[in-house]
Amino acid sequence: MLIGIDIGTSSCKAALFTPDGKVISQASADYAVSYPKAGWAEQDPEDWWASICAALKSVTAEEKHKIEGIGIAGQSWSAIAIDRNGKCLCPTPIWMDTRAADICAEFNERIGADKIFEICGNPLQAAYTLPKILWYQRNLPEVYAKADKILQSNAYIAYKLTGEVSQDICQAYGLQVFNMRSGKWDDALISEMGIRRDLLCEPVSCSQIVGYVTKEAAEMCGLSEGIPVVAGGLDAACGALGVGVLREGETQEQGGQAGGMSICAEKYLADPRLILSYHVVPDRWLIQGGSVGGGGVLRWMKDEIWPNLSYQELGEQASVAPAGSDGLVFLPYMAGERSPIWDVKAKGVYYGLDYGKTSAHIIRAGLEGAAFALRHNLEVAEKAGAKAERLRAMGGAANSLLWTQIKSDVCGKIIDVPSSDTATTLGAAMLAGVASGVYADFLEAVNKTVKIERSHKPNTELKSIYDRNYETYREIYENLKTLMQKGAGAI
Repeated sequence: MLIGIDIGTSSCKAALFTPDGKVISQASADYAVSYPKAGWAEQDPEDWWASICAALKSVTAEEKHKIEGIGIAGQSWSAIAIDRNGKCLCPTPIWMDTRAADICAEFNERIGADKIFEICGNPLQAAYTLPKILWYQRNLPEVYAKADKILQSNAYIAYKLTGEVSQDICQAYGLQVFNMRSGKWDDALISEMGIRRDLLCEPVSCSQIVGYVTKEAAEMCGLSEGIPVVAGGLDAACGALGVGVLREGETQEQGGQAGGMSICAEKYLADPRLILSYHVVPDRWLIQGGSVGGGGVLRWMKDEIWPNLSYQELGEQASVAPAGSDGLVFLPYMAGERSPIWDVKAKGVYYGLDYGKTSAHIIRAGLEGAAFALRHNLEVAEKAGAKAERLRAMGGAANSLLWTQIKSDVCGKIIDVPSSDTATTLGAAMLAGVASGVYADFLEAVNKTVKIERSHKPNTELKSIYDRNYETYREIYENLKTLMQKGAGAI
């Protein structure tokens, strides 16, 4: 059997799989995101570890002696500073954190945004890992001085399990000193950025075994000592593998806390409006669009506006409103926005409220706004030369028939839904399966495990409605971005 771990934004998950992708058991544990200042979003990696220990004890209680390997999927763009003893020196800023925006502007001016992009295939933006390291250097010099390594989320959990530090090649794109063509650190740019080279581990394949479960970790997690642990990779990339995205043009649609898409490419294809990473599958890239407005939008509605309603009840209300929400349009920029607008000061906006609007309109417009963000990213990717014919949905949002259909209608794409809740943990487990010989290769892993459960076809009768609202969606931001840049409404 194989274990897949997913370190998400709001919770971690652990799942135990048979080689044919059947879930034997799974568990999750929640933790909080802290927002101590405007633009800050951070977590304590020790909270991840405690939650993972609890989840692993639950899923492995009866089967720990049958486990052949462990794979780990992690949220993007962490900057976990550990000392020589593996102690976390401070909370880590996560992917929503934009505190380093001014530093990015300075380095883009000093070194040249075009030069940085030419090397790493990604813009230097505040949400990425590298700006957070630069922020430590300036604002937490004692942390920077004491740090032995800067780790990604999956690498930190691999370290806690094995005692070995690592850096997978997929997550390396979060540091703009990584050469996306060669797959190696660029020493000249490291020097120009002025960061310590020794903070970075050499990138390794996502399916490479980086260590084995130690006796101490085994006791804490309810595992057997000596189980191999692979490097793992980005959660979106593991999820892409978990829904069977292996070939050119195959596309994953993400519906977790964040929204977005990942298009598989067999050649280097970068655009400054998008995100480019290596896939967890060798010799593949992922052209990604990442929005802050995914499942987090619905979670915010539930927690802050309708705490007494379940997610199912929110969906039932949304289904009462007509397609297009009678002209009510929502911008899901709830923590600034990532691709394709890259605006840390972007704000969430409802446009079109009047006395005729009901809670059903407000909820449905929220779902449609997340779909518009997806469409925006897909359009930019296609203009850049990528092509997504049909999408494969994953994440909790894919469980909603209504939301998935809205995305299909808005984007004009067929959306297939495999086992959405387990896609990320399954992809992580596949990495461990390839490493341990459970699968001969990634194609065999996908063929044995991924099965489409349902498909959604776009309703062409709704095209004009959604096209009109999407045009409004785009215009709202263009007309308000100057006001947003002034910080209107900021604390």
